[in-house]
Amino acid sequence: MTDETPGPAAKVHAYEQTVLEYEKLDKQIDQLLSSRGGRPENLSDQEFAHYRELADLRDLAYNRMKTLERGLLDEP
Repeated sequence: MTDETPGPAAKVHAYEQTVLEYEKLDKQIDQLLSSRGGRPENLSDQEFAHYRELADLRDLAYNRMKTLERGLLDEP
């Protein structure tokens, strides 16, 4: 039976990819808000739904990023 635990390089790569995804989503949110004066209350209902969707995905990416970060810091 082989050990399926990813090595340090794979963990770093996963972390880097998650950081890039987080930054991409954050930029999309910033662009959407700035197109309407920087305030979510200026968004149409459809834009607000998209904003919330992006924010939820960004939150998931953040949580994954922090989980991966803890895994890297706990490496022996």
